[in-house]
Amino acid sequence: GTLLNVSVSDHDRSDSLLLSWDEPEGGAKGYLLALSSLGSGTLLQNGSAGPNATSFWFRGLTPGTLYEIKVTATLACMDTTSQTITAQTSPSAVRNLSLSSGGSSASLRAAWAHGHGGRDGYRLGLWHSDSQSLVRNVSLLPSASAFLFDGLLAGSEYALKVSTLAGASQASTSIHQWTAPSIPTQLRLSPGSSTSLVASWAGAAGAAWLHLELRNLLTQKVSTTLSARRGLTSYTFQHLHPGTQYWLGLSTTAGSYTVVGPNATAWTYPLSPGNVTLSSAEEQNSLQARWSIPGGQRDFYLVTLREGEDSVPTRNISVGGDNDHVTFHGLSPGQQFSVQVVAVAGPYRASAHSTAAWTEPRAPSGVSLSSQGSPHSLLASWEEAMGEGYLLALSLAEHPVKNSSLLRGVTSFTYKGLHPGTLYTFEVSTVAGPYTSSPRCISNWTYPLPPEQLTLSNGGHSTSLQASWRAASSGSTGYTGTLWETKSQEQVRNVTVGKDWTNVTLENLVPGRQYTLEMAAVAGPYRSPVRSATDWTYPLAPAGVTLTNTRRPMGLSAFWDKAAGDVDQFHLQLYSKSHAAQRNTSVGPNTHNFTFLGLSPGTQYFLKVTVLAGPYRSSSHFATEWTYPLSLANVSVQPGRKPQELHVSWAESGGGRDHLVQLSVAESLSIIRNVSVPRGVTQLDLEGLVPGSRYRVEIISQAGPHRISSQTAIGYTVPLPPRSLSASPVSTARALAVHWETAPGHRDGYLLSVLEEGSSALPRTLEAGKDSTNVTVPQLEPGTCYLVGIWAVAGPYRSLPENITSCTVPAAPMNLSLTNPGSSSELYTSWNRPPGRRDHYRITLYSLSTQSRIQVQTLSADALNCTWTHLEAGSKFAVQVTAVKGSLEASSINVTQWTYPLAPANLTLGSPAASVLVVSWAVVGRGAEGFVVDVGDAASGAPVGHTVLGGDARSHILRSLSPGTRYSVAVRATAGPFHASTPNLTHCTRECDALLA
Repeated sequence: GTLLNVSVSDHDRSDSLLLSWDEPEGGAKGYLLALSSLGSGTLLQNGSAGPNATSFWFRGLTPGTLYEIKVTATLACMDTTSQTITAQTSPSAVRNLSLSSGGSSASLRAAWAHGHGGRDGYRLGLWHSDSQSLVRNVSLLPSASAFLFDGLLAGSEYALKVSTLAGASQASTSIHQWTAPSIPTQLRLSPGSSTSLVASWAGAAGAAWLHLELRNLLTQKVSTTLSARRGLTSYTFQHLHPGTQYWLGLSTTAGSYTVVGPNATAWTYPLSPGNVTLSSAEEQNSLQARWSIPGGQRDFYLVTLREGEDSVPTRNISVGGDNDHVTFHGLSPGQQFSVQVVAVAGPYRASAHSTAAWTEPRAPSGVSLSSQGSPHSLLASWEEAMGEGYLLALSLAEHPVKNSSLLRGVTSFTYKGLHPGTLYTFEVSTVAGPYTSSPRCISNWTYPLPPEQLTLSNGGHSTSLQASWRAASSGSTGYTGTLWETKSQEQVRNVTVGKDWTNVTLENLVPGRQYTLEMAAVAGPYRSPVRSATDWTYPLAPAGVTLTNTRRPMGLSAFWDKAAGDVDQFHLQLYSKSHAAQRNTSVGPNTHNFTFLGLSPGTQYFLKVTVLAGPYRSSSHFATEWTYPLSLANVSVQPGRKPQELHVSWAESGGGRDHLVQLSVAESLSIIRNVSVPRGVTQLDLEGLVPGSRYRVEIISQAGPHRISSQTAIGYTVPLPPRSLSASPVSTARALAVHWETAPGHRDGYLLSVLEEGSSALPRTLEAGKDSTNVTVPQLEPGTCYLVGIWAVAGPYRSLPENITSCTVPAAPMNLSLTNPGSSSELYTSWNRPPGRRDHYRITLYSLSTQSRIQVQTLSADALNCTWTHLEAGSKFAVQVTAVKGSLEASSINVTQWTYPLAPANLTLGSPAASVLVVSWAVVGRGAEGFVVDVGDAASGAPVGHTVLGGDARSHILRSLSPGTRYSVAVRATAGPFHASTPNLTHCTRECDALLA
């Protein structure tokens, strides 16, 4: 025959097979396709394809299963050609795949649930994620659902791929998991410097990540956290607080696993105190030690006062780590002293020494400091005091500016080159040999400079202005200013701010108005020259801007309200996104409406109104309005590509607008779907509808708030075919019971067709109501297979068909008979042909004597009789004839019959007593149903006795006979109505105890 070159593929779908073939030379009228279970040959699916088809899908198959597929092409002149191939569906991937360590650092356990369908086995591949190397490759039986991988690296990520194998196909699923990490040991923490700690440990290879947390034990706050990859064995923590105790915790992670490791504590070295000084205190004969508190922390300071050139310790004082001075009282006047300050933190110390200091003499009086109107100089003066000279010091905010030493007799000194607007402090002390008195102090200001780069800006605000300036290189105590209306020269308000201010916001001003600000710097009681700046407040945007349709297709009117404040003019801008050209116009400050004419219909326009005040503009929000639209025509509604879809199309009639497609259920008229479609689109697919339903579609043309409706169109969705179709024979009638489940959606009813298999006649059709789920097809031929098809019907549309093949129960054979042709080993069976069809007859013969089935024959569907041979003689049999059609059967009633018995053998007679005869015999074969012993007078032939015995009898004693008399004896074997007798045998009873021959 012609080769079809059939091929098969699954296109990565485990429940389907795509069959493809080449069209035979000369073409084909159609194709029949059959899919069977390989091995059993059971037909699972069949189908047909048209003359131009070269492929066919088998769906709903079991994954990983071998099938046998036969393709038969119908050629010209009723000729056919076939090709049979085998194919296997791809297997299903495993489900619920898991990979867990169970807390183990060296093993992972994989577990899964079997996928649907069959498989040949599993292949497991385990990869080390970091090295991308294959660690294990394992093949397992198809029944396996778990596997343990051991000998793995601690704290490592592994990737598992489980492949389900079926023939040459496979389906894979992957998962990642970590082994539990191990814990590092020998953690040490020691200071590296005053701002660093060095941590080290061992055994860090068993974790993917190391996490270090360094905590300041003083503040209980985390100072540093660190995450490092596998292999790090030390780390130096930098930028720590000196003299502080820290706690270090170590933990390891691998994936979702975290293990807490050891911890350690250590101190950083403290910093030594800075700027240690020893100077006279306020009290006489007292010295005060001062130092700068270094960075970091410490437990306390140990302060030691040393006296004389030999620095002999005289006082020891411990003070808190936050102190920066200690005062020593009751010291010897005019004595030289020094001090040592030691910072103590844990086991560590850091010290610093001061220079020598003396007790103080008396200070001068009458000290003064005056500016004399200058921004860069101050004059210091004092009254004469006893001593050898004076020590002068000028300082700025406790920071020395200039120190001087003068001899006795000088009572004034001028400081030049000072900062303007700055507060200075002057100190003068009396020096007497090694002694210096406590200073006399006084402070005063230099004159300030005016503010620089003064600006005034609205910053986009309509009721405020922001003044800003750059402070001069000198200082000041603040700034003062006055705000004026520029046009009217009316004073608005005064402004006073602190020295650190470089800007100020002036609130509650009139929008769109020009203002002038005058500012001066203030330092103590002194005031600098004035600087000025000017600007406008930002105008307010117009309020209540609207754009209304004048019901003339070509016109729109604009309206707005003037906001508070000053306005120079209004600027109007009208445009449309669908047109490049725009309209611009300006009107006076007292105009509040304007009409635009000559616009396009069905178009959205936008209006912006801008206020101008000075150099500034302020625009309103956009107002929008549409001109009136036109309408649509030629609305059509057709079924979509799926039962849940409708395809809507229409023709546009021009103009720029959107469309609103409204879908409603035809019976209720309630709108269930609103779909907005942009202009230019002339079709729409509506999805997610109810199959088999009647819908109404109306399209509304939209141009802003203006709408025009189209004509209304009616359409149906295609109904879904019924599900779970089944057909089964009715046992007592020549009928098929067809059942199905209702598919989702609606329908008007169902249409069924019934076609006798192999028949060329037109199929028989039936209708069922929309709520029906079953129907009985009567008046069918017994033992005949039918192809049953069903469609759901909605309006003019049908669903895809659902087909199934089923057979009726065959008729039982009639008028069964079992006859004996006069034989002891044969029986003859016959019957009448029942109506309808069948595949064959099965005739079963039972032995009622042995209560067993002894023979079974299978005869063709045309057979009407059967002969049984080699049967047991004298036995009762029963026969039953069964008509078989596929798995369906119908049996006749049982009929019984006997075979003829065989006559007894070896008949003997004896007379052990004068009135007794003993009869004995042997049986042939199985024997008989029973035996009959007939006795008669041999001389006269008159019957003397008739005895019926069971089938087990082999002898019988005849009593009460006449002595010395000859009798004739015969033994008959009986079986049902049939019997077989021995020849008559004669014998005499004894006479007077003599044995007669």
